[in-house]
Amino acid sequence: ERKRFYQNVSISQGEGGFEINLDHRKLKTPQAKLFAVPSEALAIAVATEWDSQRDTIKFYTMHLTTLCNTALDNPTQRNKTQLIRSAVKFLETDTVCYRVEEPPALAELQKNEWDPIVAWAEERYKVAIGSSTSFLGPNIPASTKETFVSHLASYNMWALQGIEYVVTQLKSLILSMGLIDRHITVERAVLLSRLEEEYQIQRWGNVEWAHDYDQCELRARVAAGTLFVHLCSESSTVKHKLLQD
Repeated sequence: ERKRFYQNVSISQGEGGFEINLDHRKLKTPQAKLFAVPSEALAIAVATEWDSQRDTIKFYTMHLTTLCNTALDNPTQRNKTQLIRSAVKFLETDTVCYRVEEPPALAELQKNEWDPIVAWAEERYKVAIGSSTSFLGPNIPASTKETFVSHLASYNMWALQGIEYVVTQLKSLILSMGLIDRHITVERAVLLSRLEEEYQIQRWGNVEWAHDYDQCELRARVAAGTLFVHLCSESSTVKHKLLQD
């Protein structure tokens, strides 16, 4: 945390995009690059994060700012193909594809809650996914992976940073695409990603306050990532995807 050093937050448009101003200083990234984002709506959302800080700046609460810094600095120096492959790789260990056989109650819960989202993804993208109780997980066809690679290629680099972030949080490409395609809500996506943990809590109880804190934190990160994707996607692309749905 750092003491708040500014009074007013504003945005302005420059050659590189929309900039954030803290009083008369322009915001910079950790690598000292000018903080300029491609969307006015995203700039407003980031400015709101900075304006919401009180006496101290809690950087760990500023998920949109962090995502923008990652997109601008690209600290791991990955290109578009690498980002896409990283997201699609989660299919091999996707949360909703790994099932248990015991206890029967949890197996039934997984079937009832996860089967519909898998079925939606198979219909939406015209692919085969399936599920497995094997330690090795399901055998995802190469054609399924390539379909998702092609789909993700329609997003720009900024949006892909957000998609990978959401996928990493949920440990599931399927849940992430359901969320980004507006098929499920953030609350639903988080619940489905934590299904086994929720089952255990219902059975054994939870550590006081810790469970609720973890759940709220995950919701905040997933919501920020999803909003980031939508605000970074070109309007024509977003309209096209909505028309398809």
